[in-house]
Amino acid sequence: MRGFRMARIPDEENRPMAPIRQTLGRLWPYTWSQRRWIAGGIVAILCLSGLNLVMPQLTRWTIDTIIPGKLFSLLFVVAGCIFAVNILKGCFGFVQTYFMSHAGQSVIFELRSRLYEHMQGQSLGFFHNRRTGDLMSRVTNDVNSLQQLITSGVAEVLTDVITFFFVLVLLAWIDWRLTLLLVPTWPLMIIITRRFGRRIRIAYRDVQESIANVNGHLQETIANIQVVKTFATEEHEIGRFTEHNRASMRSNLHAVRIWSLFHPIIDVVNNVGGIVVLAYGAYEVMKGRITLGTLVAFLAYLNMLNRPINRFSRILNVIQQASASAERIFEILDTEPEVQEKPDAQQPKAGLGAIRFEDVRFSYDGKRTALSDFSLEAEPGRTIALVGPSGAGKSTVVNLIMRFYDPQQGRVSIDGVDVRDLKIRPLRRLFGVVSQEAILLNGTVRENIAYASPHASDDLIEEAARNANAHDFIMQFPEGYATPIGERGVKLSGGQRQRIAIARAILKDPRILILDEATSHLDSESEYQIQQALERLMKGRTTLVIAHRLSTIQNADQVVVLDNGSIVERGTPAVLTAKQGLFAALVRRQNGVVASLLGTEDA
Repeated sequence: MRGFRMARIPDEENRPMAPIRQTLGRLWPYTWSQRRWIAGGIVAILCLSGLNLVMPQLTRWTIDTIIPGKLFSLLFVVAGCIFAVNILKGCFGFVQTYFMSHAGQSVIFELRSRLYEHMQGQSLGFFHNRRTGDLMSRVTNDVNSLQQLITSGVAEVLTDVITFFFVLVLLAWIDWRLTLLLVPTWPLMIIITRRFGRRIRIAYRDVQESIANVNGHLQETIANIQVVKTFATEEHEIGRFTEHNRASMRSNLHAVRIWSLFHPIIDVVNNVGGIVVLAYGAYEVMKGRITLGTLVAFLAYLNMLNRPINRFSRILNVIQQASASAERIFEILDTEPEVQEKPDAQQPKAGLGAIRFEDVRFSYDGKRTALSDFSLEAEPGRTIALVGPSGAGKSTVVNLIMRFYDPQQGRVSIDGVDVRDLKIRPLRRLFGVVSQEAILLNGTVRENIAYASPHASDDLIEEAARNANAHDFIMQFPEGYATPIGERGVKLSGGQRQRIAIARAILKDPRILILDEATSHLDSESEYQIQQALERLMKGRTTLVIAHRLSTIQNADQVVVLDNGSIVERGTPAVLTAKQGLFAALVRRQNGVVASLLGTEDA
């Protein structure tokens, strides 16, 4: 039993009821809205507790009065009373279960909705620093653990507490000497519960985290199954999943081992008191000091008293598991977004889309600088191409202008207004984004085109698709615009996905357009059609192009070359090519790669 050595624990953490008080304290704002259902459940609990107290008295009356007096006519009265009590117990049991379950389900609905809403309000860095599977586990598994506490655990605790005190009063009234024999066992049970309580909660927190690791790996491999299949790493991923799964099994077994040791210890201590009472009570009956009916009633009440004690040792398992889950849930709810909207934030003005960066410095981690002394101005309707090696800071420019992050120094403005002074959602509605990997959702073609404009008419959706050169291939599908495209648009080709994304941007009618190499990795025909669609989309809009293929930015009004977070060159493509700087070197490098590939094909 070396693994169960009991160390001293701070009093607050070691109190058996501290976890449930903390958990219910945090849940109170959510439970208050369900106070009527909870009140109805508590009334049913009180009635059930009262009815439970009637049965031993009927037994006592039968043994001490009816049987010795041979009162045959009263047997039917007793039987009728017992039947009526059981009918009432069934009715109140239904009310208790349904009312408390209704309240619990409503609280869980509100809590899960609040958790999801809170996560949606988090900054982009929040999701970059957490695994998707872990967040999913908190919204599903952890909330489900709380559901068990609210729907059944709270009702059982209330029932047990009420029953315990009612029965204790009756026991003292029936025979205070027998009652005193039970008292020494209670402090011992409290000490044992305090010793085990915190360990069970920590064990179940490990369980929840191990489940999150399983979910995280599952989500990653399923979402990237094509990569797994491409590199034939199925066995490697199966091995990794097995390790996560085995760790989850170990965590569960560890928690069960602790609880399995705790429960029988409580039972043994509790039964010791019952044995002493039975022996002493039988002695008192034989001496004629108490009646047999009194002893039977006392033992019946003692059994009712033991039931809450035994059940509390079991419900403690639910309480600690729920407390571990509550810690993980409220850890998310207590996380404030890094990017927050000012109380007096304003709506974006009706401008033309002028963009300005003034001496901006930014770092993602506080160590490596992503942008340093960055200044840039994009006039309305102009096209600015951002060029540079990987990690030069091109994507950071977009992240700052859309306010996914805030700079540590400097100012980013749109139409002369600092983006930090604007309401966040209206700010982001100014942008249309077409990226290298078209991000589509599991739904129909129509739903994906209308994602940013869900109330758009079918005519507007079709017009956007025509402008994106997408209408013709859409109509070739058997269901047309109602065709499901699968998760991430897997049922479409790369060119088709890009044209759906462009149609979505056209329908949104953004003031500012961001293109992240929207034509890379496409065949010539798809690239030609997408270039035509992009030209229509770019017309009259301020456009930022993150360029990897330099051949796609020959018509840019200005090229900004970045390296290590700083602007090293700027000008038109022709001017920069002639300067023989970094841009020219990148052009030569890409042209060399293309020439090499063409030479290989010719060979």
